[in-house]
Amino acid sequence: MKKIIIVALIIITVTTAGFGAWYFLTSRNSYGGKTASISIAAIPYEKNALIYIADDQNFFAANGLDVTFRDYDTGVAAVEAMMAGKIDIAAASEFVVVGRSLKNHKVRIFASIAKTQDDYVFGRTDKGIHNVSDLKGKRIGLAKQTAAEFYLGRFLDRQGMNIQQVKLVDVSPAKSAEMFTDGNLDAIVAWQPYAYRIRKQEANKIVSWSAQNGQLMYWNLVATDAWISGNPELMKRLLKSLAQAERYLMLHPSEAKAIVQRRLGYDDACITAIWPDTQFTMSLDQSLVVAMEDEARWLIANNLTREKKIPNYLDYIHQNGLSEVRSEAVNIIR
Repeated sequence: MKKIIIVALIIITVTTAGFGAWYFLTSRNSYGGKTASISIAAIPYEKNALIYIADDQNFFAANGLDVTFRDYDTGVAAVEAMMAGKIDIAAASEFVVVGRSLKNHKVRIFASIAKTQDDYVFGRTDKGIHNVSDLKGKRIGLAKQTAAEFYLGRFLDRQGMNIQQVKLVDVSPAKSAEMFTDGNLDAIVAWQPYAYRIRKQEANKIVSWSAQNGQLMYWNLVATDAWISGNPELMKRLLKSLAQAERYLMLHPSEAKAIVQRRLGYDDACITAIWPDTQFTMSLDQSLVVAMEDEARWLIANNLTREKKIPNYLDYIHQNGLSEVRSEAVNIIR
């Protein structure tokens, strides 16, 4: 009898947990108020997986949100559009926010939605590049003012060089593979999916290195102080939708990957190659603060800003919204 009771309790527990997850994911009428509009600016690539899943699975609609999307070439361009009032929220790396902070712009990260290591340095062997030291004096393409610039600089620092010893060429990420394969550049810093395309097209003509060397890049939702203070409920409904998307991804990884693949038009080989580079989870971590301080320190040391003092990056991170939706995702020491 004791064994029967234990088995029955296990069945009830599993069934209840399964139903809870099912209800959490499938409820399409959880919000009964008026629908509100939000616009999001982002680069169209897989780091936005939680956004794409929330849209595909109608989690935004279930939380009373009508979300529109605008594609931009870089996180820098997305944040510039947001600052100009053309968009409500931008998706960008923490490095873009660091650049804004050194100009005292009032923007804040209110959630990281992915962590990634997908920036690579590629050199052309037909341009005489076989080792990192061969990069000295070479023309290296990258999207300026993005995290790629920092990663290249830190990559060179570790090899006893610095970013002033190479010739930087500002390159649109969407054109990076084309410019590199056409031989217009000696080397390039590229992220996914462009890194995948370069490898596929130039496999026998390149050397490559990880630009990040184990350092994570945080992909964040960014808004102005004015938008955050004026829309606390909208922000929480947005974050709830993304929490549902994260849960969906965890329970249905193949289906989630297929949603992103369809959204971006990647072929099977591409999505398989690039998917492992990214952790798709919402967070606000202490390591984000440390990364921002490190990036500000590098910009100051290389005279890439007029500012000489590292800001307090707690002032550039809004914690309350994510704390209310998913308290365990916030791990920042005040």
